[in-house]
Amino acid sequence: MNFVSGNQFTVKQQTMHTPSAVILDMDGTFFLGDSLLPGALELLEWLDKNRIKFTFLTNNTSKGKPTYVKLLTGMGVHSEDARIYTAGDATISYLKSYHPGKRVFLVGTESLRSNFIEEGILLVDVDPDVLVLGYDTELTYQKLVDFCLYLRQGLPYIATHPDVNCPSPIGPLPDIGSFMALIQTSTGRTPDVVLGKPNPGIVQELAKGWGVEVGEMLMVGDRLYTDIALGRTAGVKTALVLSGETRREDVGNSIFQPDVICENLAYLLQYLST
Repeated sequence: MNFVSGNQFTVKQQTMHTPSAVILDMDGTFFLGDSLLPGALELLEWLDKNRIKFTFLTNNTSKGKPTYVKLLTGMGVHSEDARIYTAGDATISYLKSYHPGKRVFLVGTESLRSNFIEEGILLVDVDPDVLVLGYDTELTYQKLVDFCLYLRQGLPYIATHPDVNCPSPIGPLPDIGSFMALIQTSTGRTPDVVLGKPNPGIVQELAKGWGVEVGEMLMVGDRLYTDIALGRTAGVKTALVLSGETRREDVGNSIFQPDVICENLAYLLQYLST
C-alpha cells in the first residue's frame, strides 16, 4: 500500500474530498466506557458548522437507542446531535420486512428487549418462529440452553452484528461473535443473517435518507472487520481511529484497508479541516 505518514495521521496517496456525510462509530471511537475520547465534541461542532450530515452508528446491541441518547447527552452531546442508528434498529427493520408478525425469541438485554417491544416486535419465550441473538451483557446459561434447543429445530437464526469483542477501559470484553462461536460449537449452526456493520444495507439506507451518494460518505471507526470493512462491502470512504480495538500493527495484515488512519478523532478533525 502507498501511504504518506505524519505524526498525527496516515493517509493513502490519494485526495479525499470533504465528505457530504459522516457515520461515526461510538464504542472505542467516540467514547470508551463512560468517558469521551479526544476530539469527540470538537468533531461534532465542526460537522455542524460545515453542515455535514452525520449519525452515530453502533453495532453494540446491549443498549437500546433511548439508552444511548441518554448516554451521549450526559457526556455533553447536544440532544439534536444525538442521532443514533444501531444494529438493533437494523434488526428490527429486517424483522419487519422479512418476518412480519412472527414470534421472536431474543437473546438480549432488557434495554434491547424494550426497544424491540416498543417497535412492535412480538417477543416470546416459547414456540418462537425466529431466533435473534444480540449482545447480551445479562446472558444466563438458561438463555443459551433455550436458544440452542430452538436452533436444533431448524428455526431462522439472525445475529444483530458480528463483533467478537467490545472495547472497554479494562480491555476487550466478549461480544456477540464470541457467543456465535460457542453456539456453533454446540449446534453446528451459524447465523443465517448477520446484520450491523459491515452489512451494506445500513449504509444504503442512510444514503437514501440523506440524499447523498454512498461514495460521498465517510465511515469512522476503530474496527477493521466491521467499520473499515464497509469500504469494501458498501463503497464508502473509511477512517480508522486507533483509540479502540485496532492497533497500528494490525492494519498491514488485514484485507480491509482504511483510507485514513488517525490516533483519535482529534487528529481526524485536524486532517479533515486542513
